[in-house]
Amino acid sequence: MKPTLLIMAAGMGSRYGGLKQLDGLGPNGELIMDYSIFDALRAGFGKVVFVIRRSMEQDFCAYILPRFKDKVMVELVSQELDILPDGFSCPEGREKPWGTNHAVMMAAPVIHEPFAVINADDYYGVDAFRMLGNYLKELEHSQNKYCMVGFRLENTLSERGAVARGICTKDANDNLTSVVERTYIVRENSLTKYKDENEQMVAIDGNTLVSMNMWGFTPDYFGHSEALFKIFLKEKGQELKSEFYIPFVVNNLIQLHTATVKVLPTTSQWFGVTYKEDRASVVERLQQLHYEKVYPERLNEQ
Repeated sequence: MKPTLLIMAAGMGSRYGGLKQLDGLGPNGELIMDYSIFDALRAGFGKVVFVIRRSMEQDFCAYILPRFKDKVMVELVSQELDILPDGFSCPEGREKPWGTNHAVMMAAPVIHEPFAVINADDYYGVDAFRMLGNYLKELEHSQNKYCMVGFRLENTLSERGAVARGICTKDANDNLTSVVERTYIVRENSLTKYKDENEQMVAIDGNTLVSMNMWGFTPDYFGHSEALFKIFLKEKGQELKSEFYIPFVVNNLIQLHTATVKVLPTTSQWFGVTYKEDRASVVERLQQLHYEKVYPERLNEQ
């Protein structure tokens, strides 16, 4: 059974001001997720699941799905504030989504095979998908054996401002031992620093391993997520800005010795448009990849 690619796209409309204005960054108007799907199909993935919002569905079906017609099986699922376990409700005044792991949970009804999770607007690279696809193909009859593609922190920063990254550590067997979500990481005067829980800036090595939300799971992950989401809601469900991140679930499963997470090395270079000023460099890098024949002249005609 081929693995599935789960793309977290629920935030696309708000970031870009509406799906009709999605920014084509490739030389022929390709979106970044066009490259992700192209690379995933080359790596042996067999289905794509998009996590969107209900309000996006009409435009998504009109402007996004036709790009992949006849290329791959596609499913749509929605992430909404009111999709919660029985006995829980969304607090009045909350507008912020419940976070990345809540997005993953929305796909439980349509994914029954090993699957990868990525962001819609991040470029991960050919080798990253190859490594991830090869690992997931070996997990068809496995449980509680997950993986993560790791990137060097210095290769994921923006010159335009702060970024959020999952700071990772691993053991001698390349198993993840922890991942901590740092929501403010910035390069200042040639030094890289993050803001800790006490609002203090702490220096960090640029070679530090980070998560860019490129994960590999098996379907049992959904059950673990449901159980931990209930705990999260009991503790933080009334907070208007609390988020149920993937690292929260992964850390808990590692610490409880419920699951292992293999860190996959990659030669790929991550990039993305964190700030509007990043756009020009992303356009240039994509053009260069076409020039180097990493991708065909017209991606969506392949």
